[in-house]
Amino acid sequence: MADDFSFSIEEHIGVVSQGKGGWQVELNLVSWSGREAKYDIRSWSPDHQKMGKGITMTKEELQTLGQIIGSL
Repeated sequence: MADDFSFSIEEHIGVVSQGKGGWQVELNLVSWSGREAKYDIRSWSPDHQKMGKGITMTKEELQTLGQIIGSL
């Protein structure tokens, strides 16, 4: 099953921060294993071949998160 893992960055939305070695925390629209693309926040290597842990959410979840952040 691990061989079925794939991803495609459908849209690069923005960079949240940049770390050592060129890794960046990014907000992207990503399709995981051929599924419908979702919003994704995680760290990526400069060539986007390696990634760190992150969070994936629907548009509605991202909008709710934006409202929560906006209320801080």
